[in-house]
Amino acid sequence: MYDSFSEDYDRFVNWPSRLSAEMPFIQQQLQSVRRARSAVTHVLDAACGTGMHAIALAKSGFTVAGADLSWGMIQKARLNAQEEEMDVRFEAAGFGGLENVFGRETFDSLLCLGNSLPHILSTEALATTLADFAACLRPGGLLLVQNRNFDAVLAQQERWMEPQTHHEGDVERVFVRFYDFRPDDLLNFNILTLRREGQASWTQSAVETLLRPLRQVELAQALTVAGFREMTWYGDMAGAPYEPDSSGNLIVSAIKKR
Repeated sequence: MYDSFSEDYDRFVNWPSRLSAEMPFIQQQLQSVRRARSAVTHVLDAACGTGMHAIALAKSGFTVAGADLSWGMIQKARLNAQEEEMDVRFEAAGFGGLENVFGRETFDSLLCLGNSLPHILSTEALATTLADFAACLRPGGLLLVQNRNFDAVLAQQERWMEPQTHHEGDVERVFVRFYDFRPDDLLNFNILTLRREGQASWTQSAVETLLRPLRQVELAQALTVAGFREMTWYGDMAGAPYEPDSSGNLIVSAIKKR
């Protein structure tokens, strides 16, 4: 899905708005570790997509690397870093393979944003992924995970998400996201792209992938088994408290035990 969607991803996301809303919270989390322990200097953005969070952190003075399983996303991330004249290492690497690429206990913080962790489709693979995250972090390092709040999605059967629009010259795009609820407890995550140029007819394309809706209780248990402590839960990237029935996001910060 993400290789084929990589060219449109930076059109789909309103990056100026998103970074303006999210970067203060991310930097606050990094600063909290700095105050409590030692300075956070090295950050890994796992599932970095087109690299915009990593590039923003590099602009703020952090030494940053990014990883994504999608080669298309990594190519786009490298182009974005080049355009911004920022030195960020981007590597094609998926969950479970990060330590092999970046080394053991290399980072002070690891970010997993954008509802990436639910792409892990089994309990066993989740355990492997979180163990890999822990291996990449130094003792006392910070893990920050941002998922959709699937406790609310499942309880309310929330199928549709807010459409996103993008205008570029006389080309208009509309991105429509929705879930199909499957009998095996997985979700089909679909993105329908509508495109037209000028007054021409609309064209349509669609991509899809599988997600495993990750609930808070399962994530908390898996983090504990992987060696993470001091978990704090948030409902959005502004730091609001997590409300299982109503929060849009399930966000957790956790510390790797020393």
